[in-house]
Amino acid sequence: MLIDSTLMLSDKQAVTASAASENIIDQTAAGDAHRHAVVVARVDEDFAGLTSLKISLQTADDEAFASPKELAAATFALADLKAGKALLNTVLPAGALRYIRGYYTASGTGTAGKISLFITDEPGQ
Repeated sequence: MLIDSTLMLSDKQAVTASAASENIIDQTAAGDAHRHAVVVARVDEDFAGLTSLKISLQTADDEAFASPKELAAATFALADLKAGKALLNTVLPAGALRYIRGYYTASGTGTAGKISLFITDEPGQ
């Protein structure tokens, strides 16, 4: 699996509360490197305290994400949020606007947990 740093939305990002990914992708700058690609979320550190975590892939016309649109989403129970587990493995959906980011919606009070979210050339494991 190839991981391009310009297509990395979160790199071992700590997520204990609802938050956007630490990076966004500007499709104008990214060119076509992400066409026919796969969005992967991987747990880097066990989560604790949450009851569930929703991972959303969002898109918008503006970098501030004033009116984001959801391209894909999945919700995972705490039992699934274990280090090394690949969670989201989906083909990058059509219809993305200029900017793409991840968004994490935490349910419960998180005390630990890190995640990586990126676009790559093949599904995660």
